[in-house]
Amino acid sequence: MVEPLHDRFGATISGIDLRTVTEGHLYPEIRAAFEEHSLLLFRDQQLDNASHTHLASLFGPLENREQIAGNDEPFSVSTVSNVTDDGSLLTTDALTLIDLTANMLWHTDSTFLPVPALVNLLAAAVVPSSGGQTEFCTTRAAFGDLAPGRQAEVRRLFAVHQLTHSREQIDSRLTELDYVSRWPDRAWRTVWRNPTNGREAIYIASHAYTIEGMDRAAGEQFVGELLEHCTQPAYRYSHEWTVGDVIIWDERAVLHRGRPWPYDEPRTLNSICCSVTELDGLASVRPPTGP
Repeated sequence: MVEPLHDRFGATISGIDLRTVTEGHLYPEIRAAFEEHSLLLFRDQQLDNASHTHLASLFGPLENREQIAGNDEPFSVSTVSNVTDDGSLLTTDALTLIDLTANMLWHTDSTFLPVPALVNLLAAAVVPSSGGQTEFCTTRAAFGDLAPGRQAEVRRLFAVHQLTHSREQIDSRLTELDYVSRWPDRAWRTVWRNPTNGREAIYIASHAYTIEGMDRAAGEQFVGELLEHCTQPAYRYSHEWTVGDVIIWDERAVLHRGRPWPYDEPRTLNSICCSVTELDGLASVRPPTGP
């Protein structure tokens, strides 16, 4: 059963055990709903790392940032968590926790990588007694509500993305971390047209710091105006996590951010991103390579 989650985007899908999904069973229907609604919520799921990884692999190549950076590291499920490997909790002054708070800026995953993310599959494993919500905004509806002239302007522009930009907003020490500083600038068109249904969405993130062809200050102001427009309350859904919730969203058409929680309580969300492919419209957002 598919039920609306928000009046502008998103759907709750019930009656499905995500562990049973295969390429030929249920995935075509889930992928169609993903293209249509941009964000899908499944409750009462029991994904372990293997079933989570299998489900994600149906959407596209599993994102492995270490391998992208040239390191020989096997893929593993990422955790968004304040719990350390030994089970203790990060202290509030730990740089790892400070880095985690950068997720509380409105962002799109992986716009600083050579190939950005198509999708994130986020599963709740441990939730705190309060707080820790994840908020989402539809940049598809935000684009559709722009005046035609503004749409044409945004459609032709390219934003420049750099992970150090978002981390600098939180703590300058984060920009010195290798996994932050190793990614060079990436430029992507600020509108992504969905090749399946032709619907367009603003493509932006907290990692974007300017617009190609503008001076730094004017470009930063333009990016800020786009983010402010996209994150208005009318476009926003805030999710209160329950253990077993799984949310799958379209990175081409949805911004998201985390919210704080009592850091003396554990919170763990398991995350897998998959990279876009040419079938997902990648060529349309690449900057031109020549005259």
